[in-house]
Amino acid sequence: MWRAPAVFVCEECVDLCSQIISEAPNHSPRLLPWDLTDSLDAALVNLPNVAQAQAQVEESRLGCVRGARTLGATWAQIGDALGITRQSAWERFAAEEQSGILV
Repeated sequence: MWRAPAVFVCEECVDLCSQIISEAPNHSPRLLPWDLTDSLDAALVNLPNVAQAQAQVEESRLGCVRGARTLGATWAQIGDALGITRQSAWERFAAEEQSGILV
């Protein structure tokens, strides 16, 4: 015999839960350490994951440089923070800043 539930959930909460459930999870693939890869198939499967992780790191680095430049950091300060010279920092990021990617 079916019984009505003893509690009720408002429509706002139902809508919020539906929205959360419908959104795709943002999980990054787990990387297998290269020295634990014992087969060619495992190594080849891991390559796209490494490439995706590298792209995420690069995006984060560009965002940090953008933020630092917006806050007034010099290329020397950015170079020091990255462990590279001012010139190297400028060569790596200035073109992106001038094209509007960093600004």
